[in-house]
Amino acid sequence: MNKTAEIRALRESEVALLAALAGEIWRAHYPGIISAAQIEYMLDERYDEALICNELKRRDLWWDVLLLNGQMSGYTSYFLADAPDTIKIDKLYLHPRAQRLGYGGQLMDHIASRMAAQGCKRLTLAVNRQNKTAIAAYRRHGFVITNTSLKKIGGGFWMDDYIMTKTVLV
Repeated sequence: MNKTAEIRALRESEVALLAALAGEIWRAHYPGIISAAQIEYMLDERYDEALICNELKRRDLWWDVLLLNGQMSGYTSYFLADAPDTIKIDKLYLHPRAQRLGYGGQLMDHIASRMAAQGCKRLTLAVNRQNKTAIAAYRRHGFVITNTSLKKIGGGFWMDDYIMTKTVLV
């Protein structure tokens, strides 16, 4: 099916829809990578509507959505990192029906345009070390593993991640 794709800023009126989409994506993707309890804990922590609404007011952090034929089918959140000239992708997710169709690359290209406006040259992200599908996708888009991170996140849970980085010509 030929789908019309639009990438634009998340609107405050869409935050509940985004949180619902996140739940659908996470519950489909993360079993076998992290426990069901950790999935629910992280969804509660990361997709709290008040938290996202506050983030929408920041000037150093962006939330964008991917609409396919007008339906929210993916999203990304990214911010200016502490490292110079760097933007960190905090979230980049696509509904399973939108995966492996080039939309992830479109979201990354969209982030690259924001990078140019911010004078940044490097993208970084953290990805669960067991998330083989995402790691392979990021590698296809030029990211390399540059470090590892093991971080306690609360609730008795840990994030065991690779840090991946990509230099972008802007």
